[in-house]
Amino acid sequence: MNYDKLVRDRIPEIIELSGKQCIIEYCNDSIELKRRLVEKLSEEGEEYLENFAEEELADLLQVVYSLIEMSDCKLEDIVEIMTEKMTARGGFSKGIILKKVN
Repeated sequence: MNYDKLVRDRIPEIIELSGKQCIIEYCNDSIELKRRLVEKLSEEGEEYLENFAEEELADLLQVVYSLIEMSDCKLEDIVEIMTEKMTARGGFSKGIILKKVN
């Protein structure tokens, strides 16, 4: 089976322990890794929409943490920015959908 997608670091080891073989390659640079992480974010988001499971939320959070780490940011700084934006503009809990502005 062909995949061409980013997987967790231990997946090749787990595949081989199951008696199967896999072919892997590594991202060429940080730009490719960031692009593939964003693709993974979309994939995990779709999986979350299928069943709304906590496990899928954990996967989403792991990808976001990886993106933060790749960007040489600190989680605390990102949380501070998020809090400032939430204070200034609000969160998403009300489910408001903007349809038109005249």
